Amino acid sequence: MKNTYVTIFASILLSVILSGCLYPESELEKNQIPDEAQQEMVQSAINKYQEETNGLVPIRTKSSDTPIFEKYLIDFSLLTDRGLLTEIPGNAYENGGVYQYALITPDEDPRVKLIDLRSTEAIRSVNIRLDVYRDEHLYPPFGDVVAEDIYTIDYKKLGLDSPPTVKSPYSDEFLPVIMDVNGKLYIDYRIDLNHALQEHEHAYEEGDDIRYLLAENTPILPAYSLPYTIKNGEPVFLTD
Repeated sequence: MKNTYVTIFASILLSVILSGCLYPESELEKNQIPDEAQQEMVQSAINKYQEETNGLVPIRTKSSDTPIFEKYLIDFSLLTDRGLLTEIPGNAYENGGVYQYALITPDEDPRVKLIDLRSTEAIRSVNIRLDVYRDEHLYPPFGDVVAEDIYTIDYKKLGLDSPPTVKSPYSDEFLPVIMDVNGKLYIDYRIDLNHALQEHEHAYEEGDDIRYLLAENTPILPAYSLPYTIKNGEPVFLTD
């Protein structure tokens, strides 16, 4: 139970930060939307950093098994210490905003993207209930089968009134929270991926990871996602 209380405290702390209680309303509103100018500013700093360091990128060290869209978080201190950034973007988590700045394809063509921490908090809030449940039960609260080793959540067992969802960072949709066979939580992006397949030109084939349709064509990364591919023109989970 000790770990559960620590998790609850961390969640409350993050909620306070994300709520913007300590910031004026005008600043809060500014910090809750992607800002192209701020992204371009950080991108310019990343490019200069690479020039000065023979191709290195200013990222925090993460374990090798970190999911690809949550792996390459930008370390702003490496940019500010060199004078490549005079200030951290206002919408960045480090400055009271609701986004973490990250990179995609850092080895080939590093580009600045955002992780919406409101999605992080939504997953965390469900995970707190899940941890409490698993302190007393051997198996996670599996619901219906979504795909091989992927399930909905039996939300009633977690004391919820309805199936958990996350507000999409891409649209006005509410995306389902799903669970793998080990009880790890993910956001199901099939709704947004279906829209992206229709809106953007692509050459994806069955077996390709189509999450890059969202990562490449929007400022936001599909964090907490499982791999998806395309089959008969629609997004499906990419299984081994």
